[in-house]
Amino acid sequence: MPELPEVELVARSLDRLVGGRRIVAAKLLQPSIAPETTTAAFARRLRGRRIERVGRRGKIIIFELERGPLLLAHLRMTGRFLLLPTEASLPKHTHALLYLDDERRLVFSDQRRFGRMRLVHADELSHLKQLRALAPEPFSAEFTPAYLRAVFARTRRSLKETLLDQTKVLGLGNIYAVEAMFRAGVHPQIAAARLSTRRLSRLHQAILDVLGEAIAHGSTMNVDPEDIEGSYYDGGFNGRWCVYDRAGEPCVNCGAGVRRIVQAKRSTYFCPRCQRR
Repeated sequence: MPELPEVELVARSLDRLVGGRRIVAAKLLQPSIAPETTTAAFARRLRGRRIERVGRRGKIIIFELERGPLLLAHLRMTGRFLLLPTEASLPKHTHALLYLDDERRLVFSDQRRFGRMRLVHADELSHLKQLRALAPEPFSAEFTPAYLRAVFARTRRSLKETLLDQTKVLGLGNIYAVEAMFRAGVHPQIAAARLSTRRLSRLHQAILDVLGEAIAHGSTMNVDPEDIEGSYYDGGFNGRWCVYDRAGEPCVNCGAGVRRIVQAKRSTYFCPRCQRR
C-alpha cells in the first residue's frame, strides 16, 4: 500500500502534469469506486472544469477545480493514475477517465477496486469524517514533541501500534514506522505512554527525518507520466532501509542480527541491541 511519501510524489507529479489543464469530459466506468455519486453526475460536475492544483491531506489526493467541486481520490492498495495520449491503449482495470484539453487522458486504474473517488464542495472538506479524524500533518507546526507526549499519554497500546494509527500520528505506514523507531533507538513493543522525554524527542525527529528523506528522494526523480507511482518504487529508495525486511541480516549500526516479530498482524523489524526496552 502506498505510504505518505509515495502519495506526496503522486500529488506533486499530478500537479505538475495536469495543473492548469481543463477537463473536456469525464467518465466513471466503475461506479463502485465512487459510491456517493452517479456516472451522470460525475461527468456533469467535472466537465469543463479547470484543474487549479493537486495536493493531498494524509493519503487522500485532492484535485482543486475552478468554480466547482473538489475531486478526492484514495489509492488504497492498487489504485494508480496514468497520463496517457489519446492513441494509447487503456489499462485493463481502468475505472475513471478525465479527458483533458491537451488531447491526453488522465486514467484512474485499480486492479483490486479498493480505491475510492468522491466529489465534495470545498466548504465540506473540513467536515468530512475521514479527514477530520486525521492527526496533524507531520511537517506542520502542530506536530511537536509535546503533541506526541499528549497523544501517547492517552493510550495503552504499544509504540508500534500507536504510530500506525493515522488519528494519532499521520504518515507512518508499516515501513516508515519501523525505520523511525530504529533511528530513534526505541523498542517497538514498549508501551507508548512509557516513552521517556529524551526518547520521545528522538522519535519525533526520526519521524521527520525518515519521511523527509523519502519525499526528497521522490522530488529528484524523473517521473514517467504513464506510471507515476511506479516511478517511485523503481527509483531505488527501497534499498535504503536499515531494518525493514532485513530479518537475520546484520544491523547497519552494531552488527547484531535484525529480528522480526508480528504486531497487530503486521511485521515489525528491529535491532535487539540498538533498540532496547
